[in-house]
This record gives sequence, structure tokens and C-alpha cells, in this order.
Amino acid sequence: MSTQPVETIAVLLMAYGGPDKLEDIPAYLADVRHGRPFSQALLEEITERYRRIGGRSPIVELTRAQAAGIERLLNACEAAEQGIRYRTYVGMRHWHPYIHEVVPEILRDGADRLVAVVMAPHYSKMSVGAYLQRLSEALESQRAEFPVLAVESWKDEPAFIAAVADRITEGLARFAERRDEVVLLFTAHSLPERILTWGDPYREEILASVEQVARHFPSRRWVFAFQSQGASEEPWLGPTVEETLDRLAAEGVENVLLVPIGFVCDHVEVLYDVDIEHRHYAADLGIRLERTASLNDHPLLCQAIADVVRRRVTEARALAR
Repeated sequence: MSTQPVETIAVLLMAYGGPDKLEDIPAYLADVRHGRPFSQALLEEITERYRRIGGRSPIVELTRAQAAGIERLLNACEAAEQGIRYRTYVGMRHWHPYIHEVVPEILRDGADRLVAVVMAPHYSKMSVGAYLQRLSEALESQRAEFPVLAVESWKDEPAFIAAVADRITEGLARFAERRDEVVLLFTAHSLPERILTWGDPYREEILASVEQVARHFPSRRWVFAFQSQGASEEPWLGPTVEETLDRLAAEGVENVLLVPIGFVCDHVEVLYDVDIEHRHYAADLGIRLERTASLNDHPLLCQAIADVVRRRVTEARALAR
């Protein structure tokens, strides 16, 4: 009795990374800045931010939890019937485990092909493109030649949209009898304005997701802003969260639910920038600002990634026949 050969498919989930402890911050900051020098003031500022959120970043373990959920979904009975075995891996862009540290493990495990997914739904050459470049360099350093399927965007995956809508419904419930007054404030990480000169689709990708989520709440007012602008002198995409809150306050808005749609798990841009800085800024304006819970390993988030991976693999296998 013959058995169908099994194709082993590695799924590499890539995320930004973050320090494991306060003592890691100088090395982490040096990596983020590509070795450019930084001031003592900047080091102290970043250290204080991490101190305020518990002294470390939770991004690695949260991405691993996502990976575990995605792997379970991918290795359903259909995968076995198709002669496929999926195995998920986690690699970080700016901290351990670095992408280049994980690639040798993938090769040792004997993967037949690799699906690369950045845990950011919206494509930009400066963000998603940079992760894929790191992966390409890591593979080249290992002289690895095997098929790589890159998922550049998953902004409109139905399960992702449903997961965000689910978090919004939960968040609105916290406002009780005032929930009808709540304005939704969607946010994503800002990038330098120079990406616009490239024809970069980042803003349009985000708004495509926002508009699909907003359809779940047809009578609800929503606005969009960029958050977490960098420290460089060059112009960054706006409007900022602060500018948007100023405008809402001037209009008499008193209740805002912030939806960080550009982020899929808790890390410093959510736990500090939103939960501490933006919440305090809103309070000073007389606005109650709440935040939707991060998706983290929400079953629908895991489903969204599993769906897009499975679809890419199915397409690749069909072309190979």
C-alpha cells in the first residue's frame, strides 16, 4: 500500500521585536537605528516607556501564541489529505529571535517550501518590504534555494475584518448607556511622508481595512489618524492622534473608542502610546478614550492568517502541476 509523500511547508511569522528586559534597550535601540548613534535623552525616554509597561516587550510570546493557533488550523484533516504538513516559526526584525537566526532552523527541519507572513496587515515597501528583504538576505547567507511564497498584504481577509469588528463590539459595551455617542478612532503606525513619492499603497491599504470594518457599524461615525510618529526631523504621515482628538474635542465629542487596526498584538506602541499617552491627552480634553483589546491570538486572527497561507499554497501547487 503506497502512501502519499508529505510536503513540509514552513510558515514564518515575522514581527518587529522588542527588548526582553530594560538592560536590552541600548542594543535594541542600536539595531532599530541601524547603528546610528543616539542621545542619552532618547535612551532614557525609551527606557521609561518600557518601564511603564512592565519592563519588557510581550511581542515575542504573543507572536508565538499566534503561531501556535495558526499551525493548529493549518494542520486540520484537509492538510493531511492533501499531503501537506505545516510548521510555524517566529522571527523578529529587530530582536531575538532574529529572522536570520530562525532561517537555519527552518532549513534543518527540512522544509520543502516557505510561506512568509509579516504580522502587519497593510503593505508598505518601508515596513513589509523591509521584513521580506531581511528574509531574502538570511536565505542568501545560507545559500538556500527553495520556493518562498511571500504574503505582502492581508488587509481584507474576511476573518481579520470580523476579528476587528468583534473587538469593537466588545469595546462599545464598556460605554454602557453612552455607547451611541462613541466615535471610532482607527489608528495605524505612521511612516515618513516620503513613501508617497514612491506611490506606496500604505495609506490606501489601511483605509481599505477601515472601510470594511466600518460597514459592520453603518450608523457609527469613524475617523482615522496615524500614531507613533518617529523621532526623525522629516515629515511623517498625518493627521496625528493628537490633532484628531483636538478636532473631536472642539466638536463636543466626549467618548472615543480607539481601534489600533494597524497592530495585531500588544506592544509598546499600544501599551504605552495609546494606553498611557493618548488616554491622558484625551482626558485633558475632557474625552473618555477607551481602546479595543488587541487581537493577539484571537481565533479569527489566526483563521485569517491560516486562510491566506492555505490559499497561497493552493495557488502555488496548482501552478506547479
